[in-house]
Amino acid sequence: MSFVLGRLGSIALGALFFVTPALAHHEILAKFDDRKPVTLKGTVTKVDWANPHVHLFINVPAGTMLNNWENELESTVELQKAGWKMDTVKPGDELTVQGIAARNGSRQIWGNSVLMARTNKRIFDVPAQTTRNSSPAKPTPRWPDGHPRLGPPPGETGYWASPSAAALVQSGVNIQTDAYGLLKNIADVDKVAPLQRWARDLYELRQRNFLKDDPMFLFCKPPGGPRQFQSPYGIQFVEDVDRKRVFVFIGGGNHNYRIIYTDGRAQKGQLRGDADNPLYYGRAVARWEGDTFVVDTKGFNEKFWFTNGGLPHTEQLHLIERISRPNSSTLKYEVTVDDPGAYTRTWSSSWNLKWIAGEELPVYYCQDNRP
Repeated sequence: MSFVLGRLGSIALGALFFVTPALAHHEILAKFDDRKPVTLKGTVTKVDWANPHVHLFINVPAGTMLNNWENELESTVELQKAGWKMDTVKPGDELTVQGIAARNGSRQIWGNSVLMARTNKRIFDVPAQTTRNSSPAKPTPRWPDGHPRLGPPPGETGYWASPSAAALVQSGVNIQTDAYGLLKNIADVDKVAPLQRWARDLYELRQRNFLKDDPMFLFCKPPGGPRQFQSPYGIQFVEDVDRKRVFVFIGGGNHNYRIIYTDGRAQKGQLRGDADNPLYYGRAVARWEGDTFVVDTKGFNEKFWFTNGGLPHTEQLHLIERISRPNSSTLKYEVTVDDPGAYTRTWSSSWNLKWIAGEELPVYYCQDNRP
């Protein structure tokens, strides 16, 4: 679907704010143990082609019996981009699956490799480049008033994805994480941010638990704060100039959105809206400073993780986001974090996103197809 709001009167948004308790795209190591490799040979009984993860069920001989195993794979979004379809595998097909075992000892594995017996070829593999189809850089597209367009020019489509950083880490430190924000080295806990002791210990606990307590994983809670700008499925800006507001549609989480107001309103609840209760996306007001869109957001609740990797925050969280578009293909995101309830000082971080031209946000909804 294409969203072009700049001079339009209204838009139907209700369907995009559907949030239901469910199981979301998760850190693989939260569920599976990479120290326990497994190889299975069997016959397909069912293909569960659904988000957040595709599942193959196969009957595996065990002596005189057959055990049915569940093989978890990437999301439909990743597999479809790589050219695979729901009928690539059918019941009755014989497969060899290599992967890692479930931590709870159940008959589940994460499939790292799926081999079709009749062709002896791998299927359902996902090359990294399938999610990085970006266009060559051109001059920054602009509105008639000269401000950069955060979304596509008229008649075009596109969104921002492929963030250059997968986790929120204070500027000036070199720390490696995986795509979900899990530290490669747990000893780096103290380098990530200037955490107060309680927050530091909670962050380490979340890391040592392989992020299994992530509320976006457990209950599909929205990715408020900087996390939305590190979603693997990107974001899309829709600038409603006449009503002085900007929508940020989010491809990850549950395909929901936040609103940034540019009408100078106070950061407090509205009479016909939400009173002054804290929100998942907070209350965001913004202004242009030259070519930089400066967003001031506060009024967050504590029911979500505002970063990949599980950095804690409190209701005192206050963010200043600076968003710029130096050329058509690059979005620069800078954030200053001020939360005296969780951190010892104000700190900052930044990264870039790439423009995915000619496409809309992937169709991804957080849903519980399998535990």
